[in-house]
Amino acid sequence: MLLKKSLIVRLSFALVGSLCVAATFVACKTSAVEPAGVVKIPAKYKQGGFAIGCQAYSFNRFSVFEAIEKTAQTGSRVIEFYPGQKLSKEEPAIKWDHNASDETIAKVKAKLKEHAILAVNYGVVSIPKDEAGARKVFEFAKKMGLRGITTEDTGSIDTIEKMVKEYNIMVGFHDHPRQPNNPNYKMWDPNYILSVVKDRDPRIGSCADTGHWVRSGLKPVECLQILKGRIVSSHLKDLNEFGKTGAHDMPYGKGVSDVKAILDELKAQNFQGNISVEYEYNWDNSVPDIKECVDYVRNYPKM
Repeated sequence: MLLKKSLIVRLSFALVGSLCVAATFVACKTSAVEPAGVVKIPAKYKQGGFAIGCQAYSFNRFSVFEAIEKTAQTGSRVIEFYPGQKLSKEEPAIKWDHNASDETIAKVKAKLKEHAILAVNYGVVSIPKDEAGARKVFEFAKKMGLRGITTEDTGSIDTIEKMVKEYNIMVGFHDHPRQPNNPNYKMWDPNYILSVVKDRDPRIGSCADTGHWVRSGLKPVECLQILKGRIVSSHLKDLNEFGKTGAHDMPYGKGVSDVKAILDELKAQNFQGNISVEYEYNWDNSVPDIKECVDYVRNYPKM
């Protein structure tokens, strides 16, 4: 009798253990696991469950300082910088990029602090195969406390992976629209990006530009599902037309991109990166439109 009870107990523990392993496997398959040690965006910079903010390129007719000011005006709390923007109206000859001096970096950090904006990402920027050149980009990102870098240089993947491991900074491969006259351009295809990153360090993945997917005739949610677990950041766009290269940005929820479904998918994947509003329309007066986008995400949980 005692032997029977002992056997039953052992079998029960084995069954419970198997169920726990199975549950863990399902959890890993249904949501992305945040890589250890990467910069985490604090909750106070998130709205609607997401770190929604501006890609400074939305304000490329203005300076970095003005881009920070306008980002604050939209209600955003985070910003993604890009290389080459002039620093300020007072110092237009100084260009903001990974070659910036420590003095210039200090000025930008002070401006960010003044407006309670957190810098989270940088790109789209070229990352060369040359390790010394690549290191400049990563050193800049480290000094700025960035979570990630955005690029399209898949040919530098070996160098990028080495830098990612050394600096613990994520890299997302960006997509522009399909180029019918240039079959060598493959970044528009999420399957291609997946083929580049799938066997690489988990901190390497996609900067999901949903607008360019729409211009390429692809449905963003399906693209996100292909890249599940590899979404580093997103340039979230809502466009007025599907499958048209000339389609332009609209406030979230007013276009054809199905932004709510995109947010649903990102939430399901436990996405922890930044969402950048890269608004490439109404260039001189885009703050009201971008504010609508930010408000849409802020109100997302109530939908």
